[in-house]
Amino acid sequence: MIYIIVLVAITLLLVIYVGLGLKIVRQYEAGLIERFGKYRETLDPGLHLIVPFIDRIRRVDMREIVVDVPPQEVITKDNVVVTVDAVVYYRATDPVRLAYQVQNFVLAATKLAQTNLRNVVGDLDLDDALTSRETINAQLREILDEATDIWGTQVVRVEIQRIDPPADVTDAMHRQMKAERDRRALVTEAEGDKRSQILKAEGVKASRILEAEGQAEAIKQVAEAEKFQKLTVAEGEGQAIERVFGAIHNGDPTPDLIAIQYLQALQQIADGQATKIFLPLETSGVLGAVAAVGEVFNDSKDDAASVPPTPGFGQ
Repeated sequence: MIYIIVLVAITLLLVIYVGLGLKIVRQYEAGLIERFGKYRETLDPGLHLIVPFIDRIRRVDMREIVVDVPPQEVITKDNVVVTVDAVVYYRATDPVRLAYQVQNFVLAATKLAQTNLRNVVGDLDLDDALTSRETINAQLREILDEATDIWGTQVVRVEIQRIDPPADVTDAMHRQMKAERDRRALVTEAEGDKRSQILKAEGVKASRILEAEGQAEAIKQVAEAEKFQKLTVAEGEGQAIERVFGAIHNGDPTPDLIAIQYLQALQQIADGQATKIFLPLETSGVLGAVAAVGEVFNDSKDDAASVPPTPGFGQ
């Protein structure tokens, strides 16, 4: 019975001993085994068995560490006091050095970041500090990465959250910005007015050119129309004269007919209000024809007088 109790006790102690020796290292951790206070080996993530009461496991977080640098006042190169706030991101690369080379990594990294932040921003003017955040981030990351390499860490990135100048400097900057924007607005407005006047002048010029071209085209068309009308009338009159002339020659007019036409033309000429009538010089042939016509009329009257009256008439 006593043997059974002892066996159970030994078994129980063995189970407890083994249970104390089983250690689990998580995925984002690295396990450092210390035997009697001295580093022995590094355990990878997973289940491991150590010697209880002899070995001790020290866990190191391998995830990225965020260190918030408290806001601090920094004097720029042009003697302006600004408040700078930054954030630094670290990542462990060597768990052994991170565990044994620095006592409090977060505190050490914070103080180191504050010191170098003063140095970097202090070498810049206020305007450069406000507009060169990417440059400050790059310089600070390079300095901190080199300084913390001995601790087995790597500076992933540095971000300047804000750079706040004093209130009076901020007001002056706001006034300067407003004045610059007003100036740009005036310049833009003046350029717009100038461009508008230029476009308006070009439009008026183009309108006048088009109007002049339209008038010239209209005058040209009117002249072409008048020319066509006169040519048409001339051609018609010419054709009429040719037809009349042809008709006269084809009809073979006698001097008596020509004389009668001449007398009718004189009647129309004399019908006006003029006090003087000019006759053509070449009128001898026409006057002869008129005399012949007069003789014809006289002979006709004489013949009529010599004929005896018909009985029963005129009595």
